[in-house]
Amino acid sequence: MKHNFHSSIIRAYDIRGVYNETLFDNDAFFVGKSFGSFLRQNHKKKISVACDGRISSPILKERLIQGLLDCGLEVFDVGLGPTPMLYFSVYHLDLDAGIMVTGSHNPKDHNGFKMLLRERPFFGDDIKNLAEIAKKGDFVKDSVKGESSLQNHDISEDYIERILSNCVLAESESPLLDDLDEFTPKKKLKIAWDNGNGAAGVIMKKLSERIAANHILLYEEINGNFPNHHPDPTMPKNLQDLIGIVKEENCDLGIAFDGDGDRIGVVDNEGEIIFGDQLMVFYAREILKEKKGATIIADVKASNVLFDEIAKAGGNPLMWKTGHSFVKAKMKETGAVLAGEMSGHIFFADKYYGFDDALYAAVRLIDIVENSKFSLAHMRKSLPKTFSTPEIRIECDEEKKFKIVDDLKHNLKKSGLEFNDVDGIRATTDKGWWLIRASNTQSVLVARCEANSQKNLEKLKENLRKNLEFCQVKIPEELN
Repeated sequence: MKHNFHSSIIRAYDIRGVYNETLFDNDAFFVGKSFGSFLRQNHKKKISVACDGRISSPILKERLIQGLLDCGLEVFDVGLGPTPMLYFSVYHLDLDAGIMVTGSHNPKDHNGFKMLLRERPFFGDDIKNLAEIAKKGDFVKDSVKGESSLQNHDISEDYIERILSNCVLAESESPLLDDLDEFTPKKKLKIAWDNGNGAAGVIMKKLSERIAANHILLYEEINGNFPNHHPDPTMPKNLQDLIGIVKEENCDLGIAFDGDGDRIGVVDNEGEIIFGDQLMVFYAREILKEKKGATIIADVKASNVLFDEIAKAGGNPLMWKTGHSFVKAKMKETGAVLAGEMSGHIFFADKYYGFDDALYAAVRLIDIVENSKFSLAHMRKSLPKTFSTPEIRIECDEEKKFKIVDDLKHNLKKSGLEFNDVDGIRATTDKGWWLIRASNTQSVLVARCEANSQKNLEKLKENLRKNLEFCQVKIPEELN
């Protein structure tokens, strides 16, 4: 028995495709059989499985479990919920590995699989290796099927308790207490939450009930058709409902989640978006009060302000590749206590496990705002002013996007322009910087520019346009 996956679904840090076009129910079975065989070959047997709220997720999870059971594994089904709850289950239940069925922030007809090992991320060559196992039919023998077992575990309450347990507020006088009647917080926050009908809805609702604040919940119902807006908080258009509620109700902050709850979006009390790198400044300052000299990682899309502010607060800033698996691997290598991406993946390893958990990040932010004498808008305004584009996504053929970046690299070497190529190209001038990189999750090139003035931003955009034109890339409206 052999199986070939569609080449486009084998990604850098997950397996992902369009349901019933490039990704099929049978693929889920062979993902389970391939990953299960890998685990058995490495003397591992215990694995947890969960899924998000997409329409295709239950059947894909069912077929995935069948493949894992074929390999004689002990499978723990933790149900429907956010990806970080699946990550948590691996540690909480003392397992060897986990697989999440999720399409993350992608369109509703997309789906896929995120995998992890307890001791390290599972990505890159690991995922290519699974495709090879399936292609060669190099599975464990059928005789091991009798060793398999399947158990259902509802860990949602344990997950919520863990999210609340190690926060700054929970360690002192905290509104995150079982008996809320006995506690009066320093200031009564008003918080708006937008689940975008994603997988975090149930946890978000229960979490809000444990926090002594006034709460307004948007789209908490889990609905794989995403009837209200797309669950991707990195796109400003998806935050408009949240911004509207924050302004109308005079909220202290607004919090949004992506489709599987591992990326956070934030709006301050004036309805302005707090981008991932700005958010990281606030987290970094808080952590570095206790951990001077600690390494803090941010991806190549982050502002220079973030790296400068980390250094000012006594930390060791490190620029690294975009992608949750790449970041987690670098955290393990360097012992970093915090990492983050512009896309809203935030990784805490000071009091948490080091994986990206937007629900945990939300509680840490609430802690900061509740304990500060300043509003979130004041904190944003206190940051050095820069002039930047949002993250610009340029549609590009899957086969061409990496070649375009390589061609640009060769061209820049000839021009003498200084650049960092840890992930794509981040070109630096005395006016600021611009970035172009190939997305690992979508058929797009990602661009961003940041300058010290509006005039210089236009010059950077012009420089980037010329370089893209050299590679015959269609120039997006945002760069004109």
